[in-house]
Amino acid sequence: MKIPVPDEILPAADLGRVHCVGIGGAGISAIARIMARRGIPVTGSDDHDTPFLPSLRELGVACHLGYDAAHVGDADTLVVTTAARDDNPEVLEARRRGLRILPRSAGLAAVMAGSRVLAVAGTHGKTTTTGLLTSALLAAGTDPSYAVGGVLTATGRNADAGSDDLFVAEADESDGAFLHYRPHAAIVTNVEADHLDNWGTEEAYHRAFEDFVDTIDPCGFLVCVLDDPGAAGLARTARAQGLDVVTVGESADADLRIHDLSLDGSTSTCRISRAGTDLGELTLRIPGRHYVLDAAAALAMGLQLGLPFAALAEGLGGFTGTGRRMELKGEAAGIRVYDSYAHHPVEIRGDLEAARALAGDGRVVAAFQPHLVSRTRIFGEAMGVALGAADEVVVLDVYVAREDPDPDVTGHLVASAVPLPAERVTYVDGLGAAAQVLAERARPGDLVITLGAGDITSVGPLVLDLLAPGGA
Repeated sequence: MKIPVPDEILPAADLGRVHCVGIGGAGISAIARIMARRGIPVTGSDDHDTPFLPSLRELGVACHLGYDAAHVGDADTLVVTTAARDDNPEVLEARRRGLRILPRSAGLAAVMAGSRVLAVAGTHGKTTTTGLLTSALLAAGTDPSYAVGGVLTATGRNADAGSDDLFVAEADESDGAFLHYRPHAAIVTNVEADHLDNWGTEEAYHRAFEDFVDTIDPCGFLVCVLDDPGAAGLARTARAQGLDVVTVGESADADLRIHDLSLDGSTSTCRISRAGTDLGELTLRIPGRHYVLDAAAALAMGLQLGLPFAALAEGLGGFTGTGRRMELKGEAAGIRVYDSYAHHPVEIRGDLEAARALAGDGRVVAAFQPHLVSRTRIFGEAMGVALGAADEVVVLDVYVAREDPDPDVTGHLVASAVPLPAERVTYVDGLGAAAQVLAERARPGDLVITLGAGDITSVGPLVLDLLAPGGA
């Protein structure tokens, strides 16, 4: 559902009683949690239970399952997920009564009003980088509010209301939400075409990031990962416009440079230098080069805010991840099972590279569920090619969200492009079947990883159950 952003976005305290449609999602639940923590009356509904709802209920937020006009109650304002259908009865009721209706982006802007917003944008790595930045700032003695697209392992929450004026926000470009945040400073991890169902063309997608940079406070700054061509181009454009820009990466031209990088299983270690001066060592407890780049971007923002390297590095080193980002689900029969939100070819490649380092002498057995018909139509073949980095691959059908199914766009499009022998690629119908094949194919010492932004996240626990004694 497309809800227009109002010309004037009121601060959250002026919205009255708020009802959240789609409160179980990562974005809307974060808004609801911050409102509740600030004493704003808030309720919500979703069509199914999610891991974000228990902590909201603990705060006294009434979370209804299913959509019904009666759930709107005496609300003054609705905050609505982009995933809501046009015939959602709660939205229809709000329109009938003339209530204020805000899209998710405006709801987040409302809770950020009056704060120094630190926005984290990019095609990939937003959630991890937002989590890294939050952890670093907390370790450096600040108390920011934050809204992340996944649960921080360290806090068990995806959002909270802090006591100082900093607000760390994951800035989502998928529907243009990030154009409404007016940040003091921002990170752009990378820019590579995605969400073309909304933007239409790759050129329009890149222009959206240029427009995002234009919303940054002229007295603020931008951090870009120089190793990514899209982000590097954005850095050049921003500098030409007079904005203060800090670049990070392994490139010799980076303002904050990564060198002596070592990837060893679940640990990543590097040295950080600035203007030729060694600042010290950075050690992360998450695997993969792409996560080192994310951490360097978070570090650069903290340093630019005047915070000490040692404290920031300690916070980054203590970061253990966010839910669904290379998340260890458990181990059984000598087989480790991980779950990842990766749904774009670049993300798949990055997480399989990390999985390879974690697997050591074992094999990588991957299951992938394509997400969105439009994304699969455009990137399906590239998804399959990226999956070729695994030793065994299981592909499910497309997880349909926000769009209608297309019989010509299925998981077969991905499976047929995997560059592995046919006997090592299996197409299955259903989560249970995927779990069964993974449990049968994996052997002691292997690493199983489930990939995708849909409900494939439930497959890992099923695999562990099957692998447990007496489970098969």
